[in-house]
Amino acid sequence: MTSLKDKVVIIAGASSGIGEATARRLANEGAKLVIGARRKERLKQLVNSLPEAEIFYQVADVTNPEDMENLVKLAIDKFGRIDVMFNNAGVMPTANLSEVRRHEWQQMLDINIMGVLNGIAAVLPIMKQQQSGHIIATDSVAGHVVYPGSAVYCGTKFAVRAIMEGLRQEERENNIRTTIVSPGAVDTELYTTINDPEASEWVKNNQRTPGLGLTSEQIADAVAYAIGTPKNVAINELLIRPTKQSI
Repeated sequence: MTSLKDKVVIIAGASSGIGEATARRLANEGAKLVIGARRKERLKQLVNSLPEAEIFYQVADVTNPEDMENLVKLAIDKFGRIDVMFNNAGVMPTANLSEVRRHEWQQMLDINIMGVLNGIAAVLPIMKQQQSGHIIATDSVAGHVVYPGSAVYCGTKFAVRAIMEGLRQEERENNIRTTIVSPGAVDTELYTTINDPEASEWVKNNQRTPGLGLTSEQIADAVAYAIGTPKNVAINELLIRPTKQSI
């Protein structure tokens, strides 16, 4: 493992869950951070809770390309380079296709797919110029298997997997590494993006049952591991399930 100290890392979707846990993990290792999300108060609280860290925040909606470009600009202005871009924002409304929830479909496409593409587009010119960099995206076990009630969500996560593999192939000669982190059940606020009350409650309880849900900190450890490998080592996929998870 190489040191994470002084690595310049952008985290999009940093206000809670995996993004927040990763920010804390990397800050404790001495990384230099720029964090973004839609909830300003959450970002402020996170920054204030890490008084020893070199960390800056900016409100950023991943569906807005300009917001992602501004996040990248902040990192360059403060630190002069970018080592890692972690595209972590995502939503998971679940319902059968027969319910025709077009608004939810569009929301998932906009955040889960376009959000990742906007992050890639914002940082890629810098990393190509540097001839180095690491782009990470939070995928899901749902990017590897399909199950009822989540066809569109799974579709967006399969898309992220394909996009990141394409990125790997296109940019490997520029020393740009790619990683997808595909968690199973994790105790985060993702269940709050499910509009069906019964489904939301089931996911929440499943995540929080001892032995059935991972913690955000456990996923943050995996992200830190991927970042900390030597530059000639690319951990392209991390598939992380709770031991007792069936899917």
